[in-house]
Amino acid sequence: MDDYGEDRPIFVMGCPRSGTTLLQLMLHRHSHIAIPPENRFLLEGYLRRREFGDLRAEENRARLADWIVDRRGSKFADLGLDRAAIHAAIIGGPSTLGGAFATILQAYAHRFGKPRWGDKRPAYLTNVDMIRRLFPAAQLVTIVRDGRDCAASLREMPWQRRKDIASLAAQWAYNVDCGRRAARRLPADSYHELRYEDLVADPAATLGRLCDFLGERFEPAMTEPARIAGQAVPRQKTWHERTHQAVAPVRVQSWRTRLTPEEIAFCDAVLGSRLRSYGYEVSRTALPIRQRLEYVKPDAERRARLVRQAVRGLLRV
Repeated sequence: MDDYGEDRPIFVMGCPRSGTTLLQLMLHRHSHIAIPPENRFLLEGYLRRREFGDLRAEENRARLADWIVDRRGSKFADLGLDRAAIHAAIIGGPSTLGGAFATILQAYAHRFGKPRWGDKRPAYLTNVDMIRRLFPAAQLVTIVRDGRDCAASLREMPWQRRKDIASLAAQWAYNVDCGRRAARRLPADSYHELRYEDLVADPAATLGRLCDFLGERFEPAMTEPARIAGQAVPRQKTWHERTHQAVAPVRVQSWRTRLTPEEIAFCDAVLGSRLRSYGYEVSRTALPIRQRLEYVKPDAERRARLVRQAVRGLLRV
């Protein structure tokens, strides 16, 4: 590594269906960097940290290790690491929560012979304060995609099919606002944003700028993530099937056919200023009052989450 060294973990985040998995694979192709599949222990562990007690006590680190390694739903198995070895490493490792998590993610990087580790999960974008408390030196990378494409893609996911276009639009707006908040508050060497559309249209140039931010040399192999998709994407995640294909802008502006004209007009009206701020073209169609009212509830919920996030940051809870 040229500037920052392996003590600066990399966290990939963004609104779901923005291309976080594609970016994860691209970074994992770098000879210095390992970014694993999503886990279900980092954020959840932070929220439950008081249950484990003072981690200076070995029995409490053992309790944490049990929770991470053996708990159903933690996704630890997707990392391909030896359970007993990681369990022992956590017990014999640092006496902090961040240190315990780092022990696991470092082991994942060492599995591939790489010195620098990181992690990826869309939800990190809405929990930046937690990540920064666990890893103060972390470099955070957010990928932004046209909110209309995100909404169209989200609706096709098994866990999102019951949501209407207003809820999906509000979800994208919430993530964008969290990213804006992070960009305002964090040092320039700690936060970087890139657009999905730029990444798939010109991978080399976009990844080159990202590598400059990370203090790494760009490697052309990063533009061929499909070569490791079979290795790094869990088989059960069938919605990531496009990661097995060559990088191309084939899904850019797919919202034009995946959303109805009414849904497009709705998104343009309620997301217009945010879309334009990222360089996306937006129509200026007026939206009937009835449709605007459909956005009131999810938008209020979004604003409430932002307030709670700010208060939680002030109270450090």
